[in-house]
Amino acid sequence: MNTTTGQHTDDARHTPAEPPVIREPRHVPLAHVVRAGVIEGVHHGSAVVLAPDDRVEFQAGDIDAAFYPRSALKPVQAVALLRAGLPLDGELLSLTAASHSGQDDHLAGARRILEMADLTEDDLRNTPDLPYGSAMRERWLRADRRPSRLAQNCSGKHAAMLYTAKLRGWSLEDYLDPAHPLQRVIAETVEDLTGQRVARVTVDGCGAPLFSVSPLGLARAAAAIASAAPDTPEGRVADAMRTHPEMASGDDRDVARLMRTVPGLLAKDGFEGVQMAGLSDGRALVVKIADGADRARMPVTAAALAHCGIDPGVLTEFATTPVHGGGTTVGCLHATDALALPAA
Repeated sequence: MNTTTGQHTDDARHTPAEPPVIREPRHVPLAHVVRAGVIEGVHHGSAVVLAPDDRVEFQAGDIDAAFYPRSALKPVQAVALLRAGLPLDGELLSLTAASHSGQDDHLAGARRILEMADLTEDDLRNTPDLPYGSAMRERWLRADRRPSRLAQNCSGKHAAMLYTAKLRGWSLEDYLDPAHPLQRVIAETVEDLTGQRVARVTVDGCGAPLFSVSPLGLARAAAAIASAAPDTPEGRVADAMRTHPEMASGDDRDVARLMRTVPGLLAKDGFEGVQMAGLSDGRALVVKIADGADRARMPVTAAALAHCGIDPGVLTEFATTPVHGGGTTVGCLHATDALALPAA
């Protein structure tokens, strides 16, 4: 990172450090589920916040152990595709980095990417699924529609992978093989932006290779993308997602609302309770909820964003999740004191 400007540049690339250690993460309590004044449940996890100069501004739990970022890695994968020659920007680039809800515009966008490559849905190799968004999923079920590769929430990424491979003259049938040239470019980009070697490679839910790094490494990648110059692959991804947050998630998704609420914020969620976010000055954060509970992800993220200097008052709608009983609100889920701001 250029510590004078807070901008990550290609000149700042360095040889990746050793991979993070694979161990049982030393998570700590990050969220309490409170019902009528009694702590009914505790969500453990880890969180890290980086300052603009790449210092660890705040940490809770284990930020150095290997973990799987799941879909929070998609902005990094999108950067890799641009580096490999993908000629997309705007809403289609945002869709490339998306875990989309399966809205009509999401499916149309994925089709457009395939059409640019003279390909069809049959060329996709992601796992067929119903739409991820609850409203769209309900609509499909009522219409008795079956799971499809296009409806699966990673279809934008897979369509863009195929388009990139087609442009480079690489084979298409095995584009998900970790040894494929496309996946090697992605792995190299993961190591470049996180600053550490990949600890392990597995298969994500959609069938694509998934690379294990640490929460600290993912936070560095978030900072690199969010603070990059506009004409770089990193900056193009950041601009696309910020300008079209609904294409990177869905109209009613919390990540889209969060990016609309906090100017300049880049944010991407992932399964198993993962959240990454970055700001244009190089501040960044990563949250991992140990038990994978999505309900704890956003309240902990809101608390971590306060450590980035975001006014907690702006984050009120994200700071708690209601707990219901008998049709009324009887409590809430909120971040623990482990994430409290230091006393003035």
